[in-house]
This record gives sequence, structure tokens and C-alpha cells, in this order.
Amino acid sequence: MSENVQDIMDDLELDALTELVNIGVSRAATNLRDMVGEEVHLSVPSVDLIRRKKAVEILSRNDSKLVAVHQVFEGDITGRALLIFPETRSLELVRAVTSGNLPLEDIIDLEQEALAETGNIILNGCLATMANMLQRTFKISLPEILRGDGDLLFNMPPPPESGDVVMFVYINFAIRSRDIQGYIAMLMDMPSLTTLQLLLREFIQRTGGADGASLA
Repeated sequence: MSENVQDIMDDLELDALTELVNIGVSRAATNLRDMVGEEVHLSVPSVDLIRRKKAVEILSRNDSKLVAVHQVFEGDITGRALLIFPETRSLELVRAVTSGNLPLEDIIDLEQEALAETGNIILNGCLATMANMLQRTFKISLPEILRGDGDLLFNMPPPPESGDVVMFVYINFAIRSRDIQGYIAMLMDMPSLTTLQLLLREFIQRTGGADGASLA
């Protein structure tokens, strides 16, 4: 397999996958808005399929200390999903999803819970939306907080189904004018990626294409 596995899917399949992720993130933003009582903006500028090694290199270029919310998903497609932020921005994220004016010690105490809840909302929003629109169901584990560099996050002992292919989603996250860049990463093996491709083809046939009007 080449370092970049983008050519596994054709342009129409990648467009459909990107649109599904965008819809999932949009719904997650709505759920977060209801939780925090503020407008939430989550945007997805790109979705890439790359090797795990390449994903580690991308994360390492930006920040060596990372915090991630990790969940395992199981079904026709099985793998691991992570919501990843630089550790230096994790407290900023907690401030964004809490009142924003708590003392530092209170924010630190709330960090694990707030990160887990935020990650759960975003990852579940993406996974549940994808499963629903592909007419499948996923069993999703409870969120777990991980800390370390990209190598640790992507090479920790995964369930047997998780493999070398990473669906790497760049997201921009803003609450109360706080601009926080992060990533959603989904690790899948080749059988799961092949199944995803087949489900995307079925989805494209049902909707008549991958344009925003037919998917929304």
C-alpha cells in the first residue's frame, strides 16, 4: 500500500464521505450548542485517507503533546475514533464549554469530564450520522481520555480490527470566538475500508449523487 491511500476511493466516493462527515459534525455542533447555550461552529475543511505513519507525522509537526478523546466503534465497519487537540489548548476548550470565567483550579478539576463529554458528543455525532445515512448501526464505547504524542495515540494496542488506514478529518472549532483547531481520526483496517467503500457506493445510488442538496 502506498503512503497515501486516497486513491482507494474515487472522487465521488470521497465527496460522499466528506459530506457525511460534514453533516455529522454539523449535528454535533447543534448538540454542543444546546449543552453550552452558545453558538458553536465546527467546520470540516478536508477529509483524507492516509497511512497511520503519515498521520503520526502530521500530528508531530504541529504539536508533540496531545490530548485525545478515544472511542471504539464496532459493526459492519470497525475501528477506533479519536478527537485530538494540542494539550496546550485543552484548557481553552474546557473554558469554551463551561462558563468561561471559572477559576483555573476549577477548570483543571473539570477538564477530564468536559473533554470526555465534548468528545463523546462530536464523535458520536459523526459516527451515528454516518451509520444512519449508510443504513447501518455502530456499537460505540464510552469515551476515554488519552495523552501523549501522535505515535502513542495511533500505535497504542488497538482492538484486532483496527489497522493502518486513518480517515483524517481536520476541524475548526469555535465557541465564544475561541478558535481551536483539532482533528478527528478514525483508524480502520482494509476490510473495514472496503466495506465502507461498498456502503458509500450504495448510498450514492440511493441519493443520486454526493452533492449537498441530495445528502442534506
